Amino acid sequence: MSISLTGIIAVQLYWVKNAVKSKRSEFEDNVKIALAKTSERIKEREYNEFVDKHKKVFENSESISTAELKNYLFQQIDTVAKKKFTFGATILEENFKIPVDFVNSDTIIIKRFSGKEDFSQTITYSSDNGDFKSYTDENKYSRLLKYPSWQKKQVEYLFSQNQKHMPIHKRISNRELNNTLRDELGKRNIDQEFKFGVYEGGLATKIKSGYFKIDEENSYFYPLLEDDSGNSNYKLYVTFPNEKQSLLSSMMYALLLSLFFIGIVIAAFSTSLYQLVRQKKISEIKTDFINNMTHEFKTPIATINLALDAIKNPKIINDEEKVKRYVKMIRDENKRMHGQVENVLRISKLEKNQIEITKEAVEATDIIEEAIDHVSLLVSDKQGTINTHFKAISSEVLGNQFHLTNVVVNILENAIKYSEGTPKIDVYTENTNKYFIFKIKDEGIGMTKNAQKYIFDKFYREHKGNIHNVKGHGLGLAYVKEIIDNHHGTVHVASEKGKGSTFTVKLPLI
Repeated sequence: MSISLTGIIAVQLYWVKNAVKSKRSEFEDNVKIALAKTSERIKEREYNEFVDKHKKVFENSESISTAELKNYLFQQIDTVAKKKFTFGATILEENFKIPVDFVNSDTIIIKRFSGKEDFSQTITYSSDNGDFKSYTDENKYSRLLKYPSWQKKQVEYLFSQNQKHMPIHKRISNRELNNTLRDELGKRNIDQEFKFGVYEGGLATKIKSGYFKIDEENSYFYPLLEDDSGNSNYKLYVTFPNEKQSLLSSMMYALLLSLFFIGIVIAAFSTSLYQLVRQKKISEIKTDFINNMTHEFKTPIATINLALDAIKNPKIINDEEKVKRYVKMIRDENKRMHGQVENVLRISKLEKNQIEITKEAVEATDIIEEAIDHVSLLVSDKQGTINTHFKAISSEVLGNQFHLTNVVVNILENAIKYSEGTPKIDVYTENTNKYFIFKIKDEGIGMTKNAQKYIFDKFYREHKGNIHNVKGHGLGLAYVKEIIDNHHGTVHVASEKGKGSTFTVKLPLI
């Protein structure tokens, strides 16, 4: 089950990791495409402006220095098919010079072409009387040629020569670059804030958004204003300050859903594991309780059987004094078994709210004194002492005297049972503004930190090895907790192994 859970979580985490990686890769691709499109748009805009600005210079006929008329004729004969193809062209070549001050270089000569093309097809065939005839195909055509008044390659050369010596801030503005970038990013659904900067040979230019510094790990770059060979001295860098947050926010729904299901799986597994451990512990406690109960009943039953057998003896049945002694023994053992059964039934009824506890104003100090009197014989029998330290000024609480007395008696009996040798018990009382507090401290065997967590659980008893040093059912303190909770109070224990325990009870004052 653990392996399955680990596998499921690993698969989920792997999916989340891949989803984030895929989203980031998609984001990077879109940014690079947007940068490329931005660079292309700026270069195209710059070129078109150059052409529009100087178009009149290229088309001005007054600047023509030379003109030359060229004729071309081409014929092809197909003897098999008896066809003849004829192509003729007349081309006018005009040369004109660009002024020297137009570009920062030597004089440039631009050529302009215009002319006419003719095409015809002649087919020869023989008639029935053996004569040869020919005719011209109707596909004959003629067209005028109007070549561009300036050649693209030449203009591009002029453009590159003119622009390469111009500073970047005169070729493009921050506003244009920002708007173009934003537009291209928006086309790819990237609407987060960004910062940009143009660098020339590793040095910053004036084209940047506010304070910009290159972050090699988190920046994207692309060449800007490339020449015909694809070379450029400029690099456009772009960073997204909120890239990670935006990336996660775009996937937040899927991530939260995945984490939610992972949480459900972990919670289900933890609950199942907890229930398994709890059931195992309950089973152990149940077995332990049955063993203790059997032991506790075994002794009085054996005693009763022995007493009955003794009474049947003819020598004893006539001895009234011995009969009375054995009858008293039977009654005491029967009472002892009855008390043990009552403890079990009382806890069961408390849990089912079948015991109706009536409450009235009672003096808690009087209840404590009554409980001390109840166990005084047990303490005296072990030559122990109970010292009282009553400092509470007010001790009137709303409670049930019978059950509160049992609470104090149970705690005192535990202090006596779990004291090695002579019991030394101290009882303290004190007040706060809203509570009456009493503490019962012993110098017994104490308990571990782990035992303190479960000491008020039903049937729980701390083990020493596999043997309980003190017999019981583990019901006394469970009963104490139920009664104190019913009185809207609290009870807790502080203990150290080998140094004794202190039980503290808080009850609200009237």
